[in-house]
Amino acid sequence: MEKAKVYFIKDITPENMIKAYKALGKELPGKVAVKMHSGEQGNQNYLRPEFVKDMVDYVKGTVVECNTAYEGARNSTEKHKQLIKDHEWDKYFPFDLLDEEGPDMELDVPNGKVLKKNYVGKDLANYDSLLVLSHFKGHAMGGYGGALKQLSIGCASSAGKTLIHTAGATNKQEELFNNLPDQDKFLEAMADAASSVVKYFQGNIAYINVMKNISIDCDCDGNASAPCMKDIGILASLDPIAIDQACLDLVYNSKDPGKDKLINRIESLHGVHTVEASAELGFGTREYELINID
Repeated sequence: MEKAKVYFIKDITPENMIKAYKALGKELPGKVAVKMHSGEQGNQNYLRPEFVKDMVDYVKGTVVECNTAYEGARNSTEKHKQLIKDHEWDKYFPFDLLDEEGPDMELDVPNGKVLKKNYVGKDLANYDSLLVLSHFKGHAMGGYGGALKQLSIGCASSAGKTLIHTAGATNKQEELFNNLPDQDKFLEAMADAASSVVKYFQGNIAYINVMKNISIDCDCDGNASAPCMKDIGILASLDPIAIDQACLDLVYNSKDPGKDKLINRIESLHGVHTVEASAELGFGTREYELINID
């Protein structure tokens, strides 16, 4: 597989997000879903709607999200919709809670390492293409969160999130914490789920990772640690594996002393294994060319 192109721009602005996207030379067709993290109640690090508004408008997109599988302000449709209002997502553009109503859409994972199926919000079927707009940061279970996490846990319904977190053992939320698997199996389940979403959209996906407010914790944490590193930049690619690998490399190669905290979080949870497993599944490559944009 030839090297993937990953475009990089250092200054993090709404205009530069669009610039990075344009560099891809990819026009997302039809109705565009923009997968973002709505931010848990109390989280201070998530990407704000006013920051991404120009990007969403540029692709004429609808921001999409799914309910969670753990306690918090987003684990039911009623609570999540209130949080969407509180965080003003619906003030700026259309917002679609993909699993607001069931039944979930089931995607096959025929060559999965762990999963044979993936459950996503049924409204995903209403979209022709997908812009995965990720906030790159650490994660308390996956080690880090980027494009692959958004494709997997992010697009999964509550039942799908449970299935991924339990490596296929159950999709029942009440059984989640009694069925937590070996760490690598969980990460492989993430890779499996991500592969099913990539396959579903048949090439009509683009990825943007924003490396700002880089905490060791995810935006799903209502009491997340403050950022441990200075902002790094915006990356864009048509390959979800390459863009995450590039972000990891930028962290490791940084001269910022705060990187040690994030690297410890990533390595303690073997976070790179999600990238490894995804590459083995063949829906992208870890080999990339980083192209700087002025």
